Amino acid sequence: MSQARLPPTRLGLLRAQRRLDRLERGTSLLRRKREALVAELFSLARSALDTREQIERQARAAWPVYLDALAAEGAGALTGLAWPSRELAVRVTARVVWGVPVADLDAAGPIVRTLAARGLLPGSAPAAVEAAEAFERLTDLLVRAAPREMLLRRLGDALAQTTRQVNRLERRVAPELRSEAARVRSALDEREREEHSRLGLLLRSNVA
Repeated sequence: MSQARLPPTRLGLLRAQRRLDRLERGTSLLRRKREALVAELFSLARSALDTREQIERQARAAWPVYLDALAAEGAGALTGLAWPSRELAVRVTARVVWGVPVADLDAAGPIVRTLAARGLLPGSAPAAVEAAEAFERLTDLLVRAAPREMLLRRLGDALAQTTRQVNRLERRVAPELRSEAARVRSALDEREREEHSRLGLLLRSNVA
């Protein structure tokens, strides 16, 4: 939206200058926020990449183990060993990072279980136990990575929005406001020259 035209008066010029001051302060704050978001993203990027590599390695390791267990025990036996189904509870903690709402996830209990927790005797179905542990470790990595991935996505969105705001203020709003201030200043200067000319004519007519 273009700036509303200001009246060609001293008050109008003062309003334009005040708006420019506020605009410059707001743009400066947005630039600092953008720099902080970039720094935060870079600080998280390395650990996020490391975690993604761990997840990929664990997934690559888990599936062959599962296929071995399927071959050794059969689909029906694996289904029976997996009973009863397990619910994984997590705690969600809300927080704010640079004005961006995010959530931390923590498993309410250990994800990787012992034989006793699975209700199995030592030595029973070793291939199935190995497969279960492999996928539990994968699940643990995914739960730990989820908050960081969410934070990266939210920070990326906030950075894009802040960049758009800075660009709009710098490339559109500020030039329009400076142009409007220049128009008011030019009108005032022209009016002042006209007043001087009329005053000069008046003085010369009185002298004559």
